[in-house]
Amino acid sequence: MPDGDIVSSVVRETNKMLSSETLVLEAIEDLVKDEMKRVIREKLDANPELKKELKAAVKDLMDAKIHEAYAVLKIGKVGAKIGIELVPPELRKEIGQELVSLFEKEVGRMLEHE
Repeated sequence: MPDGDIVSSVVRETNKMLSSETLVLEAIEDLVKDEMKRVIREKLDANPELKKELKAAVKDLMDAKIHEAYAVLKIGKVGAKIGIELVPPELRKEIGQELVSLFEKEVGRMLEHE
């Protein structure tokens, strides 16, 4: 057996072993996360006021994320307007129509997924 085959075999077996260890570590991490979730749920169930406070905080976070997404959308709109301003006037109408068509398709696709 040539030396290259022995080296390749050792590398393959080492990779298999490392892969198995990675799976075990990931499984242990998942179990620890599950246990932590269980303990947190117990604490929340034992304290309705704390649970209510958490729900309000999560709602605030979701509202903030929605506002952030809306702000990013508005920035994108301004960016598109700036881009159109940079386009020669004779091409603006054509590009505008392409943008409208693109947005219509994307919005239509989003609505279909609901």
